[in-house]
Amino acid sequence: MVSAARDAERERAREAVRARMANVARAVRFRPCVDIHDGKVKQIVGSTLRDGVTPGDASSETPATNFETEIPSAAYAEMYKRDGIYGGHVILLSKDEGTTRAAKEAAAAFPGGLHVGGGVNPTNAGEFLDAGASHVIVTSYVFKDGALDERALDEMVRAVGADKLVLDLSCRLDGDGVYKVVTDRWQKWTDLAVDSATMERLSKCCDEFLVHGVDVEGMKLGIDLKLVELLGASCPIPVTYAGGVRSLEDLELVKAAGKGMVDITVGSALDCFGGALKYDDVVAWHNRQKVDVA
Repeated sequence: MVSAARDAERERAREAVRARMANVARAVRFRPCVDIHDGKVKQIVGSTLRDGVTPGDASSETPATNFETEIPSAAYAEMYKRDGIYGGHVILLSKDEGTTRAAKEAAAAFPGGLHVGGGVNPTNAGEFLDAGASHVIVTSYVFKDGALDERALDEMVRAVGADKLVLDLSCRLDGDGVYKVVTDRWQKWTDLAVDSATMERLSKCCDEFLVHGVDVEGMKLGIDLKLVELLGASCPIPVTYAGGVRSLEDLELVKAAGKGMVDITVGSALDCFGGALKYDDVVAWHNRQKVDVA
């Protein structure tokens, strides 16, 4: 892990942030997304992702797809930039050159406005930051054989700095009713529970958390309320929940259940991704949150 001195310095900074957050109202934020598969912007049911017959050939993969478009990734990034919606997520859903290129083009279209994740490791993380991403998102690289790999996590922190690192703790309920992190396209279970102890410990190594409710992600079936409540009650740093949001009422539900501490990603439900929920209405909701706490 990081050195004791660096760890102590980060913890002092975290404590200062927590103290400010305890006394200052916080605006819940809409976090947009650009999911890319086989070089194209898509919305898929994440739990259906599987490796194709030929490694690196995304065309041989057949995930359940809710939406697909020829509109370039950069156009979505430019739309988020126009509307001042920062901190969105560009996710590489396949391991091919076209997808990597599209992710970098999105980051370049909105410098400092987007996080990039999907296959990120210490070797390639700098490429996405250099392209314009403000943060990189990491999951699978820091897990090995179903457990958190402290050495790999330390490598990521040293490669990009904790202030540019988002840890993806996407999870699902196990047979005992405990949320456990799942990795490698959400197909591999780990032994890491998503709870207050885990989030407190890992908050020293990153700037934010991203948590998909895997059991509802991409299905437009409503949010995982229990998970949102857990994040709102236990997370000491900024956290974004993704999964199942389908209406403005769901946004309000996340705001309430997360105690105003959990940001929200909306994907398949948006009209710009083929859904019924108007993107402009979500942006307007996002802007109202800032007014409400002013």
